[in-house]
Amino acid sequence: MTDFTKTRAAFHIPDGVVYLDGNSLGPLPVAAGERLARMLTREWGDQLIRGWNTAGWYVQPRKVGDRVARLIGAAPGTVVMGDTLSIKVYQALSAALEFVPERRIVLSDSGNFPSDLYIAQGLLASLGRGYELKVVKPEEVEGAIDERVAVTLLTEVDYRTGRLHDMKRLTAKAHAAGVVTVWDLAHSAGALAVNVTDADADFAVGCTYKYLNGGPGAPAFIYVAPRHADRARPSLSGWMGHDAPFAFDLDYRPAPGIERMRVGTPPVIALTVLDVALDIWENVALSDVRAQSILLSERFIAGVEAACPGLELGSPRDPAARGSQVSFRHPHAYAVMQALIAKGVIGDFRAPDSVRFGFTPLYLGEADIDNAVAVLAEVLDKRLWDTPDYHHKAAVT
Repeated sequence: MTDFTKTRAAFHIPDGVVYLDGNSLGPLPVAAGERLARMLTREWGDQLIRGWNTAGWYVQPRKVGDRVARLIGAAPGTVVMGDTLSIKVYQALSAALEFVPERRIVLSDSGNFPSDLYIAQGLLASLGRGYELKVVKPEEVEGAIDERVAVTLLTEVDYRTGRLHDMKRLTAKAHAAGVVTVWDLAHSAGALAVNVTDADADFAVGCTYKYLNGGPGAPAFIYVAPRHADRARPSLSGWMGHDAPFAFDLDYRPAPGIERMRVGTPPVIALTVLDVALDIWENVALSDVRAQSILLSERFIAGVEAACPGLELGSPRDPAARGSQVSFRHPHAYAVMQALIAKGVIGDFRAPDSVRFGFTPLYLGEADIDNAVAVLAEVLDKRLWDTPDYHHKAAVT
């Protein structure tokens, strides 16, 4: 059984703060500072460029990728790290489209993270040839999958509401219709017992700065099912994805397997921090994380609905139908969240009217939940949110 007391001690949580925003940015692992200092001084500082070989920087994308693979149910050698999530979405979607060249529809839903939709729009516009991005409501996705669709581009957990897609069922429906699947795991990796192998997913991508606690701007990952690994064409044909990058051939030749999905020079400093964060997961069972997440979120919903009648639940009530986050609606949601943050309860706001809270058992307990409910009730009862400063939106909301 996972020792959540031990995992909580592995994070730096400021005194007086209840942190309910790990679904957006995970907190700092305590061990990161020392490990990063060692990398900077003993590796970069002392070894200089030799560190690519002597410190293992060059193989970091695969080494760390294998650690992430364990958390998403992927086999070793099927996940590689690097670049941003947007780039990984571009790689996966462009490769998937080439598998079904006779089809022209990419199917997504309105609960998908807008960045994924932007990438799809840009890619399809550059391809021309009548490609179409079809966006339906999340609950309409299954019914919209048919033989006209080329690729489904779906985020497993809705970033606004926490609504959870059934990856295995939708992938099976897609494959039965000859459709290729691309799954975004940004809000599920590290929160759910994801299993891309069992679900038979074709491609999966995700970020590592949320539940995996890799820090702001931490590198993204891409998974390619083994059956596709040697035929997926990397449209971003970068130096590090070449079969022999240091032969300096003038013509691109993709590396075998997942290595072809590397693009540019790996972000060694960021990967070093992520590697430290992944150490925390060595003695953690995702089934325990999921069970505890449900316990905490159910406690929160019950507490809020008893103490805060002005809020409306914006997430699925069935815990099996949502990820590890809960949203409530309020007409002045942004101001409410600013008042909460000022009193040490950190969640976030999502337009147009949601206050959003993430439940990460690695560092949250029942006392934190009860404290958050009490503060939220005070903010609403006393209208502490109703001040001009709290209505002024910052650049990042």
